Amino acid sequence: MHRNKREEVCRGIVVQSAGASYIVESSDASLSRCRTIPATRSDNEGATLVAVGDRVEFRPKPSETDMPEGVITRVFRRSSALLRKRDVRRNRSKERDQVIASNIDQLVVVSSADDPPLNRRLIDRYLAFAESEHLPVLVVINKMDLAEEDPVRELLLPYHRLGYRICYVSSFTDEGIEEFRTELKEKVSAFSGHSGVGKSTLINRLTGNGTLKTAETSTKTRKGVHTTSSAIMLSLPAGGYVIDTPGLREFNLSGITRENLRFYFREFLRIMPECNFSSCTHTVEPGCAVVRAAETGVIDYERYMSYLVLFGSLEPES
Repeated sequence: MHRNKREEVCRGIVVQSAGASYIVESSDASLSRCRTIPATRSDNEGATLVAVGDRVEFRPKPSETDMPEGVITRVFRRSSALLRKRDVRRNRSKERDQVIASNIDQLVVVSSADDPPLNRRLIDRYLAFAESEHLPVLVVINKMDLAEEDPVRELLLPYHRLGYRICYVSSFTDEGIEEFRTELKEKVSAFSGHSGVGKSTLINRLTGNGTLKTAETSTKTRKGVHTTSSAIMLSLPAGGYVIDTPGLREFNLSGITRENLRFYFREFLRIMPECNFSSCTHTVEPGCAVVRAAETGVIDYERYMSYLVLFGSLEPES
């Protein structure tokens, strides 16, 4: 007896959110436009029902367009997620977490050597986020063709010493691109970074297509023009996926407070036990070993200043 095609259950990965529907890529690389139904089951209670990167089951249905269609019946548990907290009292879905992208293997932080200038404060913000989410992180410095290499590498020396992986690349000259590809192979990598750093151009270069829109840096402000409004997932020719995300401010530092921020600056961890107070915030307390280490050059002073800026921007635990 032949099984009715409408009863088939297929599996795939959500690669794009398209209004009220989702584009799902199956294991054979075919794409289907799928919708959810009231009976759609999720293994992720209290969060967005479907997000880019989700692994799902769907049931094909007749299509009146060139693209196959389907109904998502189940969303499997996420191993990781980039998200922002929501007030359940102020959204109709009553979700606590709005998921931007899911099932990430690593966060790729893209900055630029110039145009716009290298922004260490923003890199430190991303690194604190990655540490808080237990996400492996790769720092990528793009537009190396616009700057002298030695000064840029010297600015990043503190991060090398802390064990962070860094790639120096140029999407214009292809400098460092092959090394970068190796770091991405067979992984799901979420790209994020300040607008104008060439994130979308890099992704287009890596994937071999021009799917993502790009824009030039503003000549008036030297700040980039936003081109990514929602996450999109693209496959890499050598295996793996990249997810272009809207930026860190979209999946903010909602899980980080003034009380726990110190645990996400890895150079603080070996020094903190020497502080006079176990609850030391490393700001104003007497006998703070972290402050002393920053003042004497044992830890990088600019990293410590980034910590103070982040600390001042966060709310105390309620």
